Amino acid sequence: MSSLAEDWRADLDDVDAALIDGYQSDFPIHERPFRAVGEELGVSETEALARVERLREAGVFRRFGAVLNPPVIGSSALAAVSAPEERFEEIAGIVNGYRQVNHNYRRDHDWNMWFVVTAGSRETRDSILDEIESRTGRSVLRLPMLTDFYIDLEFPVVNADRFAREGIDDTDVSPTRIGENAVGDLSALDARLLLAIQEGFPLTATPYRDIATETDAPVESVLDAIRRLCEAGCIKRIGCIVNHVVTGFDANCMVVWDVPDEVLDARGTDVDAKVDELAAEHLPYDHERLYSTETLKQTGARYDDLVGEG
Repeated sequence: MSSLAEDWRADLDDVDAALIDGYQSDFPIHERPFRAVGEELGVSETEALARVERLREAGVFRRFGAVLNPPVIGSSALAAVSAPEERFEEIAGIVNGYRQVNHNYRRDHDWNMWFVVTAGSRETRDSILDEIESRTGRSVLRLPMLTDFYIDLEFPVVNADRFAREGIDDTDVSPTRIGENAVGDLSALDARLLLAIQEGFPLTATPYRDIATETDAPVESVLDAIRRLCEAGCIKRIGCIVNHVVTGFDANCMVVWDVPDEVLDARGTDVDAKVDELAAEHLPYDHERLYSTETLKQTGARYDDLVGEG
């Protein structure tokens, strides 16, 4: 990936800005999506595609395609290891060696290595965690998600208003128990599609047709299946995935609150509150901030074990 100049935003025009901030999600599910994008932006299909290619080559986009939703498709868990400093790189190498590990960070805490494991089933997920524990000789802290309040990794790269396209009133912020939205058995085509698109879509004028060829299915069936997988929550969004570190979002931390069960949902859905504001209220909740000090691995969710029916 090429590095970006410090003033890289100065080289962007209005069309680039619209592509970066406007197409991180809701990318058209049409046989020729870049034609639809071009029409919306007032440029040709060829130019729309070329601009996305250029922004990916520049490092603004990590990839183009779908963001999968691990808890709905299969099973995932946040996990942590307390790695002795003298063995840190060794243990990171073991953890990162698993394809199913898609995020791994060093954090400033006694539990200093935090990673996410995704798999097609809980059994596979737990087997991977058991294996990591055995190979590293370190206990693995296992924190599977129980409730999803709000997850959003779209970034206001050019436009400082993160809700420029979609008002906050339209944003779904509600407690969703993970087991409630699990889709259950996938069709054979669904499973083939999810495996085929997990690394990203082909960056061509006809990505869905190319995916149809790869999965040996009619393009109409692929388009229908992708729409269905989006509606079912298996696919969270389709678009241009921004490289947040390259584009300036290079600081993050995980905040952990010890909240009484009876007010957990209320606090989880209070999107107007910030961590500092909550702390300033002197609420009787302990909290810790675990700052990321090093990115050890970062990819989208990866699966090897999806099995469809039919």
